[in-house]
Amino acid sequence: MNIKIKRVYEVPEKNDGYRILVDRLWPRGLTKEKAAVDLWLKNIAPTTELRKWFGHEPEKWDEFKKKYLVELKENKESVSILKDHLKKGPVTLLYAARDQVHNEALVLKDALS
Repeated sequence: MNIKIKRVYEVPEKNDGYRILVDRLWPRGLTKEKAAVDLWLKNIAPTTELRKWFGHEPEKWDEFKKKYLVELKENKESVSILKDHLKKGPVTLLYAARDQVHNEALVLKDALS
């Protein structure tokens, strides 16, 4: 599977393929045109409760991954939509977090690979 991960604030590139935003909230200060998002799959993002609990605190990363993977197993519809797009060609998972090492797009990529 050809999955890339990119901050939504980075400049879109032709080789991004199908661009899917995997955040529950729309990124601050970004227009839909600049984001160049093909699909906003907000229901695949961590629940609001999990997102707030994690708070991008690196020491909670391992527990966050476990909890998010449980949510993904229960979220068959959104995961199926994502898998369908992966069958068609390259996909770039977009996220807004500043932390490039601890974000849901990384968990998604690992879960799908």
